[in-house]
Amino acid sequence: MTAVSIRTVQDVAGLDAVSAYFGEVWRTPPTAPPYPAEVLRSLVHTGGAVHAAHEGDRLTGAAVAVFGAPAAKEAYSLVAAAEPGRGQLVKQAQRAWALGLGARTMRWTFDPLVARNARFNLVKLGATGTEYVVDFYGPMTDGVNGGDESDRLTATWDLTARGRPYDHDPGEREAAPATHQGPDGATLARRDLADLRIWCRVPDDVVKLRAVDPELALRWRRAVREVFTEAFAQGFRATGMSRDGWYTLTRDARNTGEGAE
Repeated sequence: MTAVSIRTVQDVAGLDAVSAYFGEVWRTPPTAPPYPAEVLRSLVHTGGAVHAAHEGDRLTGAAVAVFGAPAAKEAYSLVAAAEPGRGQLVKQAQRAWALGLGARTMRWTFDPLVARNARFNLVKLGATGTEYVVDFYGPMTDGVNGGDESDRLTATWDLTARGRPYDHDPGEREAAPATHQGPDGATLARRDLADLRIWCRVPDDVVKLRAVDPELALRWRRAVREVFTEAFAQGFRATGMSRDGWYTLTRDARNTGEGAE
């Protein structure tokens, strides 16, 4: 088995390869990659970093990050993609780079309907979904997102932490009262009686669903949006994703408003 190497990329040829890789992932024409090489070159020149995972000569993952405002001590990941089993290596390389330059947190956005990405971000990395943004990019035309509205969930990752345990009890979830119905007629969301936890379901594979039934995919988008925007307005944050596609959203008891004068 070929060992995986992670390295920062600064040369033009390497940045061309990363740009082409992102184009393959997002299914764009070779002449219109989502992140052109010249843009990546400028980001590197201004202090950002492009990390790439290689197995021999084959590129198997890449990520791009820049720094935010100095006072925030925060890095921002513009884009990341990797083959199965390589994402953790790429993100940990970003983490080491950011920590080495004084950052303490890293943020990025992802499509909240893509369950596998949510599980990776919230469970494997231990990030928290801290903001829900409606139609973040406006209309998108790539082969993965085209035809949908571009809602995004902001992930905030504490770079100094070593993850957190994810406590998911399907029995507790199923015992909670249902609050919303999904586009498929089944329960979409549940809320516990203590008013500290919400569970919300997403489709099994929204990318495949968009390709075969874009109207149904859009109904899922708007149904999940309703749950998340209501929950985030009430102080909830996304803290977990189960293997069967249910988000866990939680809030501190101090954010319920109980006992306020």
